[in-house]
Amino acid sequence: MSTAVPFAGELFVPRYAPIASGPWQLSVVPLSVMPGYWSGPQPATNMAVLHRDGHSWMSTTPFEFESQEIGVRNAAGHVLIFGLGMGWATAACACLPAVTAVTVVEKDADVLALHERLDLFAQLPAGARAKLTIEAGDAHAYRPRKPVDLLMPDIWLPLVGDGRIDEVRRMQDNVAARAVYFWGQEMEIARHAAAAGRAPDEAGIAATVADIDLPLIGPGSPGYADKTVAAARRWMKDRWLDGRAPAWAAAS
Repeated sequence: MSTAVPFAGELFVPRYAPIASGPWQLSVVPLSVMPGYWSGPQPATNMAVLHRDGHSWMSTTPFEFESQEIGVRNAAGHVLIFGLGMGWATAACACLPAVTAVTVVEKDADVLALHERLDLFAQLPAGARAKLTIEAGDAHAYRPRKPVDLLMPDIWLPLVGDGRIDEVRRMQDNVAARAVYFWGQEMEIARHAAAAGRAPDEAGIAATVADIDLPLIGPGSPGYADKTVAAARRWMKDRWLDGRAPAWAAAS
């Protein structure tokens, strides 16, 4: 039996098995229908779900894949990932020929223990496994020992959180990565564009990214503005910076 299933575009997706470590529990749901980050509902087979004390933190759903895939698809050189989580982004990055090394920094000892028992990365080809380094550490204090081409922080439970851009800036101050892609960045771009009175088109997003002052990847790529609008319409809810959704955020 194959040890992995392809994600759209042949990104590597490991297979998971139920396991627990401290407050963390990993379960597998045979079939469900789940919405994407910017796309509509889709079937999800053998969906792995990671819970902490009964609360879902992440899962192998269209939402999770789409909310990380821009970073993964643009990964090259030395990739630094903050937050091991379920390990999908780590595994997918390691399998890309353009990626030469993947360093993962995880603070939670129980997550590290879960992965040690799960041995997820044994499913990777030997060349991809050789690229991986997993370290115990704090994302807010970590300083890399070699240059980083892409920083991918994913350490938050809520998709939207006040102060996240400042938090990523502090990480980037320590890392000095050539490029950054952080989880939920489309929400931050959308809410800051709205607060500045800008339309979420290519020009408005470019101006907003310039204000954010991080070397973000994704903005300017084909379809990025449409994806940002679709994701914000679905997931922002009432978490706009001024508390009110702009007119363009209404469902079309």
